[in-house]
Amino acid sequence: HAEVGKSSAALFSAYGGAKKHELPTLTYDYASLEPAISAETMELHHSKHHNTYVTNLNVTLEKMDSALSSSDISALIGLQGALKFNGGGHLNHTLFWENLSPNSSVPSGDLESAIKESFGDFEKLKTEMSAKTVAVQGSGWGWLGYNKSTGRLEIATCANQDPLEATTGLAPLLGIDVWEHAYYVDYRNVRPDYVKNIWDVINW
Repeated sequence: HAEVGKSSAALFSAYGGAKKHELPTLTYDYASLEPAISAETMELHHSKHHNTYVTNLNVTLEKMDSALSSSDISALIGLQGALKFNGGGHLNHTLFWENLSPNSSVPSGDLESAIKESFGDFEKLKTEMSAKTVAVQGSGWGWLGYNKSTGRLEIATCANQDPLEATTGLAPLLGIDVWEHAYYVDYRNVRPDYVKNIWDVINW
């Protein structure tokens, strides 16, 4: 996922044309992340919400392909928002599912060393990332990313479905979805409890 981004044109060139995006198959059951995330939430989030992003991304890419073929610059410009939203939604959620696991662990090896260098220790990372993620206004994501220029890890937030690398230049390592569809069934409006509990099912 880290290679994708930079611009909507890069997303199109990497994923456009005849290739159709598909909803990724999960490596775990919907119920396996309970009690942190319920089976009902997982099913809705994966099979409905993510699937809608995939469907709309494919439609958008078909329209862009047609606009490119006819050199319709105006149409291409008009499709940028749909590409960013649905393409970002697909990229973000594809990584999100990989970030989750019923067999949660703690960071080790190079990742553990990078976390200590950038944040002091793992608990400080969790505290800082949780606070910034909970504070996202409206819908968005909290991210742990890798800064290729400095070689350090950074925490960032993005609005809506804006993908991390295309927005900030950081390569995404861990994303926490704080759209209400990610937690409202289980936690209602108490976003802090959702963010606190999701750490129990992170795939390090």
